[in-house]
Amino acid sequence: MHRRFIAPGALAAASLLLAVPASAASYSPGAPGIGDPYYPAYGNGGYDVSHYDLRLKYQPQTDELAGTATILARTTQDLSRFDLDFLLDVSEVRVNGAKAAFATSGQHELEITPSAPLPKGTPITVVVRYSGVPSTKSAYGFSTWHRTPDGAVAADEPEAAWWWYPSNDHPLDKATYDVSVAVPDGTQAISNGTLQSTSSQLGWTRYNWRQEKPQATYLTTLAVGRFDITTSTSEGGVPVVNAYSKDLGDQDGAARASVERTGELVDWLSGYFGPYPFSSAGGYVPDTTTGYALETQTRVYYSPRQFAGGSNASLVVHELAHQWYGDSVSLKGWKDIWINEGFARYAQWLWSEHEGEGTTRELADYVYASHPADDPFWTVAPGDPGADHQFDSAVYDRGALAVQAVREAVGDDAFFAILKGWPREHAYGNASVADFRAYAERISGKPLDTLFDTWLFQPQKPAARGASLAEAAADPVAQPRSWRQIEATNSAHEHEERAK
Repeated sequence: MHRRFIAPGALAAASLLLAVPASAASYSPGAPGIGDPYYPAYGNGGYDVSHYDLRLKYQPQTDELAGTATILARTTQDLSRFDLDFLLDVSEVRVNGAKAAFATSGQHELEITPSAPLPKGTPITVVVRYSGVPSTKSAYGFSTWHRTPDGAVAADEPEAAWWWYPSNDHPLDKATYDVSVAVPDGTQAISNGTLQSTSSQLGWTRYNWRQEKPQATYLTTLAVGRFDITTSTSEGGVPVVNAYSKDLGDQDGAARASVERTGELVDWLSGYFGPYPFSSAGGYVPDTTTGYALETQTRVYYSPRQFAGGSNASLVVHELAHQWYGDSVSLKGWKDIWINEGFARYAQWLWSEHEGEGTTRELADYVYASHPADDPFWTVAPGDPGADHQFDSAVYDRGALAVQAVREAVGDDAFFAILKGWPREHAYGNASVADFRAYAERISGKPLDTLFDTWLFQPQKPAARGASLAEAAADPVAQPRSWRQIEATNSAHEHEERAK
């Protein structure tokens, strides 16, 4: 049975269009960027997306992708034209049912001109029909579409959407998702959220995934291949879906020994960060040659290489911590990356303490002592590292030092209240480093300006860190056992080298 879908507000939108005055001189194009100084061309202005419905068909043998994206949004200005971020070939665009003109510009801009200008506050339904071979497309000299022997994966940061769906590609414009993917029988399609249904006909199987909580574009993932899929429920009641490529080889055991602990670790992190913010959790390990992991919302992406040295529960802790710090509460601008990475690294330190392999203070003292004052490590300011240093190890490790400094300044009671209260205060929204400082000051009742400036913004090594620093400096070889594991995951999030 077919169900006719009428977009919410479509009738109201039609009446508003009829009311547009003949002279549209006051209407202007939406900006081709959302205003992020790190990535000026990322995202777009003039509208706000509420939902993406992606209906796709993918052929792994040829890497051919065909799709229809239906985007529900609302204009935020009197709009004559607007952009989407996209790379594949577009055959048709409709806005509120009417065909719209379209053209490409820049590295990844799809310019759309509706048949009539759109007043501010108009609900719009944008339908884009497209096709192409994602692996043949690049922007700024790189691609985030990763081919595998039996399919492909879309997972990267700070961008990944352009290669498989049109979007307003910036974390400020979060939306809900329905992702429906048809693949040849015997192949699976994995995405975020929960699997709503599957169906099969004429040699194709369709997987329908839904993410009902707001999600940033770069946190949306797609994996197609032949997977072994496991399902479970954590003791705390969180459904867990994990997937492993059937061709992982030597890394298979270590990957499973790590990722299969997802339910346990979600429950453990909930004790620090509050209730898990989504309806499912899990991760997948495809047969790729990439060298990073990514906190793709509810379904974390892991590279096999990260299990080459054995099981790596600390890495899983890092990525799951992002579900609170980075996914539910997303950054306002990419300069706010410390809120994502500093706290995810600190979660690893908490895990080391839990495992009896070094306290957070010991780890902080060791990191501090490991970098002399003239080490370039200290020239990176985690509070605003710049686009070229956004994923440097200092953002992670100096970022975690800053978290420990906050803890020691405000005391454990206030610190753990902050740690748990922050994801609740900004759930499913966006926040900045300045917002976090204000929140920490409000909860602790202490001024933290100087502390934040010292640990997050000054391009130099701060004064001696803590009481146990002398011991760590005197015997730097006597490091906590877990440090070697944490050191091995320094590049867990860092991109492969690429020219921007």
